Amino acid sequence: MWLIALWSVFMIVFMFIGGFFMFRKFLKRLPKDDGHSILDWQDYYIEKTRHLWTRDQSNLLEELVSPVPELFRDIAREKIAGKIGELALQERAEQMTEDLIIRGYILATPKRDHKFLRKKLDEKEMDYSQYEQLF
Repeated sequence: MWLIALWSVFMIVFMFIGGFFMFRKFLKRLPKDDGHSILDWQDYYIEKTRHLWTRDQSNLLEELVSPVPELFRDIAREKIAGKIGELALQERAEQMTEDLIIRGYILATPKRDHKFLRKKLDEKEMDYSQYEQLF
């Protein structure tokens, strides 16, 4: 009897957790006032700036995203790449630079994740003092 009760509670909790993440994805897919959703704009920025990325910049982005758990890494990479693409289009950049990648990462991630970026930049011995106002 207790096993069935515990299993029922376990299943209900996991259904709520899964439903929460599915609902968040659903909200991001809803169109805004301009007729496009957050994910539509993210995909647009990625496609418009795909030709600006070199192998080195892709590797840098991959290194910066590496602390994210593997389950969520693809989503985080797309969100960050979308923000970097948005910055590149706003500034009419002709190629991706480390500056754009770092600024896009800072702007796309919550403040609690900035410590991982600082740690990664310290490991790579990169100076991030010019980005302190964004942190």
